[in-house]
Amino acid sequence: MKNRIISLIMLLLTAMIWGFAFVAQVAGTNYIGSLTMCGARFLLATVALVPVILIFEKGRSTPQQRKDTVFASLITGVILFLASIFQQYGIQYTQSAGISGFITGLYTVFIPIVCFVLFKQKTGINVIIGAICAIFGLFLLCYRPGDGFHFGLGELLLLIGAFFWTAHVIVIDRLGKKARPLRFSMGQFAVCAVLGIIGALIFEESSMGALLDAKWAILYCGIMSSGVAYTLQIMAQRRCDPTMAAIVFSSESMFSAIGGVIFRIDSIALIGYVGCAFMLAGIVLSQIKFGKRTRTEEPLQAKEK
Repeated sequence: MKNRIISLIMLLLTAMIWGFAFVAQVAGTNYIGSLTMCGARFLLATVALVPVILIFEKGRSTPQQRKDTVFASLITGVILFLASIFQQYGIQYTQSAGISGFITGLYTVFIPIVCFVLFKQKTGINVIIGAICAIFGLFLLCYRPGDGFHFGLGELLLLIGAFFWTAHVIVIDRLGKKARPLRFSMGQFAVCAVLGIIGALIFEESSMGALLDAKWAILYCGIMSSGVAYTLQIMAQRRCDPTMAAIVFSSESMFSAIGGVIFRIDSIALIGYVGCAFMLAGIVLSQIKFGKRTRTEEPLQAKEK
């Protein structure tokens, strides 16, 4: 019981760190471009995982493991970059941690739907109810009193990003089983960093002064959101039921909204927070299985950060 409580606390801390990362991402857009932010944070995340690998994943890899890890890292790294850059551009336009967190969190609703369509993987009534709640919540979140429904470019980019997060989780589930997990994560972080840096050098102009101004946002996203949170996730999920872990991770969206309020970067209307509640309910419902669970119905892992 004590170990389960400790694991639950670790999972909550992980979700909180990920949720507050949206605040850091909003702050970062005030100083540097989205490609620069993406490249810098994942470069730091790659470095941050080195000590984690030395602690938790000792020993040499077999030639086949190295091959599987490199291949999986390349494929998922590209998808991770697309998911991250759409998310970062969406954050740049919305300037809202709460809106960004909740729209991104829809990937947990999309996963079972996409798996059903593409792989005929069984799903339940919980997914249908969850999707309805999430869509209704998204409508309320995008409703502006006096102006009506507003779904702008930022919201669209975040929604596209959520679909790429969906693809990222599904591809990890398909390709990552034979790879060494921590080296796999570091590999895809490295791919994402390289793509972000190349894109930034071509399309953006960021001075050293701007990077220094954004240092706290980059440090938080790179070290806390990737290194620390990912380590907590690994330690906690060793002793925690996958369903419980998925439900706790769903609170990431809630923490993004809380962070937006605490740091006064969000100005969501009351009806928007009602929409957030419906979206959170939909996200959680999509993770709860009613009746007997089969092996194929185990929740997939949370996305990488």
